Amino acid sequence: MTVDILFETTDFLIINKPAGLRVHPDGKSDIPTLVDWVLEQYPDMKGVGEPMIIDGKEIDRPGIVHRLDEETSGVLILAKTPEAFAYFKKQFMDRAIHKEYHAFVWGHFKETSGIIDVPIGRNKNDFRRWHAGRGVRGEVRDAVTKWEAVNQFTDETGQLFSFMRLYPQTGRTHQLRVHMKYLQRPIVSDHLYAPTKPDALGFSRVALHARTIRFSDPSGGEVEVTAPYPLDFEGALARYRLL
Repeated sequence: MTVDILFETTDFLIINKPAGLRVHPDGKSDIPTLVDWVLEQYPDMKGVGEPMIIDGKEIDRPGIVHRLDEETSGVLILAKTPEAFAYFKKQFMDRAIHKEYHAFVWGHFKETSGIIDVPIGRNKNDFRRWHAGRGVRGEVRDAVTKWEAVNQFTDETGQLFSFMRLYPQTGRTHQLRVHMKYLQRPIVSDHLYAPTKPDALGFSRVALHARTIRFSDPSGGEVEVTAPYPLDFEGALARYRLL
């Protein structure tokens, strides 16, 4: 398991999570996860943070303050001490941490920037999916995403795509994927939210990368960390001359 450390202090570290790596166990399978890497590399972090309960099983999540979907790559904060965990938990709750994601989506836009302020709830037809707009069920939670269409282009087959910068103001599960679906501009190769769309632009996973994170650390200093692009992003950006 290869996990690149981008920044580290005595209180926390920031990694570049590779696509395909699950953050924590699901209680059902023995697939290696980021938790396994943490416990191997930083055994003293065991017990830091809050476990979660899945099907009656307690799942340890050492140092994990927030998470990325399995297929999403990019920056992720891990707290090394209980004090740092409590600090970052509050920072996320107060929406004091700035996150920037990059993504490729299907289609073009008339306007090149905007804000999606649409609550998210469960999809009424598929328990695996979340939903924005009409047709939600269960608890509905506020969700806000700022977005910019940085480049709009056409591939060799004439299909329209846009390269996006996405700024989640809230931290709901699948928020960016759901909000892009709400705009009818789903993320490329998102097999859950755009199942009828083929893979494209060289992606076989959700074309979403947590690019940059910025915050004040526990000592009061300003920290900004950017995760290098993985190979699939580099390839698409170079192929369509978007760099």
